[in-house]
Parts: sequence; C-alpha cells; structure tokens
Amino acid sequence: MNKSRALIVVFVASWLVTTMGAQSVQPLRVMTWNVENLFDTVHDEGFQDEEFLPRSERRWTRHRYWQKMTDVSRVIAAVAEEGGVPDLVGLCEVENDSVLHTLTRHSILRQLGYEYVMTHSEDARGIDVALLYQPVHFRLLEAQDIRVPSREAGLPATRDILYAKGLVLAEKGIDTLHVMVVHLPSRAGGHTGDRNRNLAARTLWNAVESIMAQGGGAQVVVMGDFNAGRRDKVFKRAPLRLTDDTHSPGTYCYRGFWQWLDHILVSPSVQTRGPARALRLPWLLEENKTYGGDMPFRTYRGPTYHGGVSDHLPVVLDLVF
Repeated sequence: MNKSRALIVVFVASWLVTTMGAQSVQPLRVMTWNVENLFDTVHDEGFQDEEFLPRSERRWTRHRYWQKMTDVSRVIAAVAEEGGVPDLVGLCEVENDSVLHTLTRHSILRQLGYEYVMTHSEDARGIDVALLYQPVHFRLLEAQDIRVPSREAGLPATRDILYAKGLVLAEKGIDTLHVMVVHLPSRAGGHTGDRNRNLAARTLWNAVESIMAQGGGAQVVVMGDFNAGRRDKVFKRAPLRLTDDTHSPGTYCYRGFWQWLDHILVSPSVQTRGPARALRLPWLLEENKTYGGDMPFRTYRGPTYHGGVSDHLPVVLDLVF
C-alpha cells in the first residue's frame, strides 16, 4: 500500500470513529436558496456592481447589508431548529468570498461551523453560486467551476456551475456524493436569455452524465435556481429526478402566480425522505396587496429598498443513504 492510500485509509477510519460512534446514520439535510443579490458594499473591480454601493440609487449601506446578513443566517438557523442543521446549503446570487466569510464567521452561523466553496465566474454583475457544508457530515474531496461556454456561442457570460465531491456516511459505510449548484440565466433576456439558459442546461447535464457514466450507481444531487418550472424543456435531458412537492405553491411569485423555479434533483440511487418542500416561514412572506394571497418578502422592489429577505423561498430536502 503506497503512502497516499494509507493516509486515506487512516483518515476515513478516524472519521468513522469520531463521527458515527454508536449512533445510527442520520439523513443528510440539503437546502437551496436564491438569496436575492447578497452583495457587500465595496466595488469589485471589473464587475458591474455599482448599483449595490452606498452612494448608488439603491443606497446599499452597511446597515442594510448587515440586516440582510442577519436575516439570511436567521433562516438557515431556523431550519436547524425545526429538524436538523442543513448539511449542504446551495446559495445563489452571492457576490464574493468576503460575503461568505462574513456569513459563516461573523453571523449567528459561526456557531454551526460551516465551511464553503464558491464559483468565480465571468458574470457581468459578479454574482455567483456557493455551497456551505458541514465538514463533519460532508468531507470535501474536491471542488471546481464548470464554465458555461456562453461567450464562445456569442452570448453574454453567465454564472459558472459549482461542482463539489465529498464523502458521506451511509448505513453500509462511506459513499461518495457529487453535488452541483446552479443558477441558470434569467428568463428576462428574451430569445438570447433562452439560448443561454438552454446552453447552461446542456453543460450541466453533460457534466452529470459524465459522472454517471463511471458506473457504480453514482450519487448525484443538483440544486439551485433554474429559472424554469418543472415542465420546462431544460429538464427534458435531465438524467435525474425532480423532488418538488407538487402540492406546494412554489418558491417564486410573479403577478400573483406561484411557481417552482428553485429545484433539487437527485440521481436514481439517492433516496429521499419525502419531497422537497418550500420553506414558508412567516417572516419570509408578506401580503400580496395587488393580487391577493401572499408572496416572498423581498429586499428590493425595483430600485426601492423594501426591507425583506429575498424574492425566493428556500427549498429543503432530506436524503437517506
């Protein structure tokens, strides 16, 4: 046995001893959430983030930034209180490492011990996707950006796809889990946006198929904001199954119409404890005074500060290994 292989064996054995103990393996809780423009208040050179600065029309001040940071961390902590700490949290629309460092080290989440990885894409506004993970339950082996070839196709650059591979505990020992976090291009771009979204989806499914082609019943989880409902053509090639709770209104509300835009998909080998559910905490919702019913309590309405948390609801799913 060579030295590197021996080190892996020692590492895995020590993890089993310290993590499992005499307790049975618990479900792995997964959460995904578009947090609506979680920017800091400092300009990132080379990116169009001027609208989220203190002197901009939006007047994105440090007070507002810290209020949003507190609200985001409060939601993740609330998930922990109601049924277990989310082991994996996929976040969409986060600006940079500074934001994630603040979220994991200087908010109430610091007590939960999250680590994180994120993309560093060419998106013009500088927004990316990230994965928070509990290192006790997901031992990260590798992480990388998967670039969508938008510019090569004559389209605007979009967000990279985040890929992370790690070890998780299962009833029969240790499994490898492949995780991807995505934020497909917006539907607001017309024909160009549709082309870009479809290109991003093809890039995603190609990556998933490459993993599953390795055999062995690869366990894959893909989550994020797809900017698409479950019947959209971006899912036609998906080698995974959607886990949406079809009895729930959804995660995003447009002109009084609720829809699922944020999804968690899993490979056939991954079992789930029930469907994925949209988290409808009271402080994440407000009355829809125009169309009736309720809607997400968003941070901004256009350029006007509204004081809410996000225009999307989080999605939570428990995986069983």
